[in-house]
Amino acid sequence: MTKKSQKQETPVPDEKDSETGAASEIVDSDTQAGVEESGDALQKQLDDLNGKYVRLYSDFDNFRKRTIKERADLIGSASESVIKDLLGVIDDFERAIENNEKTDKLENIREGVRLVHQKMLSIMTAKGLEKMEAKGEVFDAEKHEAITSIDAGKEMKGKVVDVIESGFKLNGKPIRYAKVVVGL
Repeated sequence: MTKKSQKQETPVPDEKDSETGAASEIVDSDTQAGVEESGDALQKQLDDLNGKYVRLYSDFDNFRKRTIKERADLIGSASESVIKDLLGVIDDFERAIENNEKTDKLENIREGVRLVHQKMLSIMTAKGLEKMEAKGEVFDAEKHEAITSIDAGKEMKGKVVDVIESGFKLNGKPIRYAKVVVGL
């Protein structure tokens, strides 16, 4: 071994190290007390943040439950409004049935049915329902559902010849497509 490597392997104690050793013991006890105090502060901060997290989670869960309940109430009250409006139509049907038993005039029965139909249609229109016209239009798979096709001549080829069930939109959104017969 060389002299240089011997110095690195065996350190020579000097007077400064022995003095700083005693001082570092004092510093170590002060540092340890500081670390304990900072550890207590960190634990308190962790507890505070954990409490805030738990309150925030609880608030969000309450918000979620309240929103679900409000949505269910809104759906229930929306259908309540439509049902209340349709009660008058039910009353009209009951009166029509009662009067149909008393009369022999076919024209009166027809007129009564037309009036009830018109009332029902006006209520539904007021709620945002609109009928989609289909007869005579070019067949469109976005609006129509073809039930069958028939030979209808050149001018009706690819067009709606007859409507089996009308299509309807609610507030501009299709809720039922028209069932139609298409010409070949």
